[in-house]
Amino acid sequence: MKRKPIVIAYDISDNRQRRQVHKILQEWRIDGQKSVHECYLNQHEAEELFLQLGNLLNQKTDHLLMAWIDGRRKGMAGGQGHIFAFQPIQQVR
Repeated sequence: MKRKPIVIAYDISDNRQRRQVHKILQEWRIDGQKSVHECYLNQHEAEELFLQLGNLLNQKTDHLLMAWIDGRRKGMAGGQGHIFAFQPIQQVR
C-alpha cells in the first residue's frame, strides 16, 4: 500500500496525555513542531494511528485532525515557513 503525506494536528488539555500523543507521533513523523506533525502513512497506518491517538483524547475537551496532503496542489507558506519537496519513505522488505 502506497504511503502518502498527511498532516496531524492536535489540541489536548491534559499535559500527560499531550506528552503521550507527542511521543507516539515522534516515531512516525518526518517533520513537525509542537502539536502539528507531517508524516507519510498508508491508509491502514493512518486508521490505526487515529484509533491509537483517539484513545488518549478527552472527547469533551480535546481535538485531533488528520488531513491528507494533495501533492497535486501548490503549497503556500508565510513568515519563516518553507515548502519542501518530500520524498516518500521507502519500506524495507
